[in-house]
Amino acid sequence: MSWFSASPPSQRWAFAISALVAATTVPVHAQKAPRPVHVEDPDAPTVMTANSMKGRPERELNLDQNVVIERGKTTKMTADTACYKQVEDEFDAEGHIKMWRFGDYYTGDVLKLNMETGKGFLLNPTYRFEVGGGQGKAERVDFINPDEATVIDGTYSTCEGPNPDWYLKSSTLNLDTGRDVGTGSKTIIYFKDVPILGTPGISFSLSGARRSGWLAPTPGFASKNGFELLMPYYVNIAPNRDLTLYPRYIQRRGIQLGATGRYMGETDAGLYQGETSFEFLPNDKQTKTNRYMIKSKHEQALAKGWSYSWDLREASDNNYPNDFSKTVATATERQLLRELRTDYRTEDWSLTARVQNYQVLQDPDPTATVPRPYDRLPAVNFHAGKYDVWGGFDWTFDAEATRFAHPTQVQGSRLVAVPQVSFPIVRPGYFVTPKLMLNASAYQLDNDARTKALQFKTTSFTRAVPTFSVDSGLVFERDTNLFGAKGGTQTLEPRLFYVYTPYRDQSQFPKFDTADGTFNLTQIFTENRFVGSDRIGDANQVTAALVSRFLQADGTERMRLTFGQRFYFADQRVQLNSTTPVNQSRSDILLAATGRVSETWTADSLVQYNPSDRQLMNYNYTLQYQPGAKKVLNFSNRFQRGDAGWRNAEVSTQWPLTDRLYGVGRISYSLKNRSMLESLVGLEYKGDCWVFRMGAQRFVTTAKTVSTPIFFQLELTGLSNGLGLGANGLETFTKTIPGYQTLSQPLR
Repeated sequence: MSWFSASPPSQRWAFAISALVAATTVPVHAQKAPRPVHVEDPDAPTVMTANSMKGRPERELNLDQNVVIERGKTTKMTADTACYKQVEDEFDAEGHIKMWRFGDYYTGDVLKLNMETGKGFLLNPTYRFEVGGGQGKAERVDFINPDEATVIDGTYSTCEGPNPDWYLKSSTLNLDTGRDVGTGSKTIIYFKDVPILGTPGISFSLSGARRSGWLAPTPGFASKNGFELLMPYYVNIAPNRDLTLYPRYIQRRGIQLGATGRYMGETDAGLYQGETSFEFLPNDKQTKTNRYMIKSKHEQALAKGWSYSWDLREASDNNYPNDFSKTVATATERQLLRELRTDYRTEDWSLTARVQNYQVLQDPDPTATVPRPYDRLPAVNFHAGKYDVWGGFDWTFDAEATRFAHPTQVQGSRLVAVPQVSFPIVRPGYFVTPKLMLNASAYQLDNDARTKALQFKTTSFTRAVPTFSVDSGLVFERDTNLFGAKGGTQTLEPRLFYVYTPYRDQSQFPKFDTADGTFNLTQIFTENRFVGSDRIGDANQVTAALVSRFLQADGTERMRLTFGQRFYFADQRVQLNSTTPVNQSRSDILLAATGRVSETWTADSLVQYNPSDRQLMNYNYTLQYQPGAKKVLNFSNRFQRGDAGWRNAEVSTQWPLTDRLYGVGRISYSLKNRSMLESLVGLEYKGDCWVFRMGAQRFVTTAKTVSTPIFFQLELTGLSNGLGLGANGLETFTKTIPGYQTLSQPLR
């Protein structure tokens, strides 16, 4: 539950820009009164030294040459000349003034300061603040009290050095350390002494904490929508609540309005958290319709072990994601989940109830139809289990009751109960686990026209299928010099997994939520070759596997090699979409290797080989080369045989071109269709207190359309967690390049 430990959502902002500072900005903790943080000790003595002193005792004292004045541990100043008025407890000083005040450092030409009230002024000042590291210069600083100062015609920056790469300049800048807030009027942000952003008012946190106000504008460009400009306004409601409003101008669409609210907290029952976002585009210029997108998530504890949640998403039309999304994942999203659920958990059992349906967004290409899943209205799942009982037995019981609804397919209800018991025998060097389970199911279909059209013989079905399995394995170990390192261990782990499930005719049973399982190293060690409860595959088979692991001296796994194959002793008669049995004596061979090959190379690979046809059915391998910080090169190749198969290659990298310039790129290419699936090219330049990013991305949104956004971002680091001007290129690089490392570091 650590959402709000970072900066506000969407970008890493540094300050808030406000046209009406007094009316629209609030301190970080708006619910609390301002608190002073600078307290002068009234009993602290004032110590003064100089080459020459003269005046009237207990009235006025003139100091000349090498003047040094100290008040306790909070204030120290030096000057060429000074006059101390004891009755008023006030200093007038001139010439080469240097002052340390509550950790902040000032220089100037003329100073007047009342030590009791903290009021005064400093002419031609420079200043550097202890909290946040801000610095600047001005024509004048007026000290209002020990916590507050007003800067006239001044600058502010968190860059190091006398000539910062970026700074903001205001006609009036008020710095209040007690409330942790800085406000300014008629402010211009300069980068390399060039004005890049102006605002009639500005508000920011001196320590880098979150604040309400206008955020940096975000321009962008996309091939489909043209020029875009986002003007977000951030509302820091409370430490655990915030709201971001983001009006967006889209050249070819119109004005889009959006909002994202986040919250988290704790009640007597437990924690809760959630996030809701909404976008609305009235009267789209191209479609002449109102368009919107809603996303909402919530999780909350109601009592000990009892919680509820929702996940709701909805779009106005089929094309909304591919027209307005900025990432590949959201642009290709076609099934929008809407779910409301509640869970109750104890040490030995759990109960889940949910209602669930989907909004299906069809692809504009009529040949790329998106299937609609069944709605669950409702689904209730129960799980119970005990381990190491009755002298070492484990038992579990799973039950499910679901009502399946669909606008065009057969509808009905399904009740499933799966009890199972096992007896694990685990000893040093080997293990054997026999298991017995039963899958009992009952169906009740609606007696309507859709059911009759599919020629079901009856509307009620029952099924009881037992399964017996034995999982067993050995573990051998030997010492090895792992890749040249001493003290390593290599294991050799043969494993056999036998399954027997008798045949039951299920050809007339409906298919609500079941599909063929993906053949992989996880699936070959499961009892059922189908995913879902509508089909229980008959089996008389054994899976043989051999695993070898290389362990370092500290126990860390460095490399794993796996070989696996399944052998069939009978035909597989139960099929998902056919009544023809599958007659084969053995499955394809699976080979996998994953781990760190060297200090700079890592690899992950899987190969599926058909020994009967002597051909590869599927493979994927990924290599990553990472010789140092901010240096990474990724390469992957993926292949799937079949009519709907594919073969894709992908290369991505982050690499320094010079000491400060870095290149970023990614290419995903279909070798089968000889077409580009996704591409990204970008550059990053790291300054002393800023980072500039620019790039262009191209990705497929539908079967026949692509999107090509162009972005740039200037990140001014050091003030809060960095002010981002432009589109969020950092987010794009982070999600697109495995192993990418950001150039800027969070504020200390």
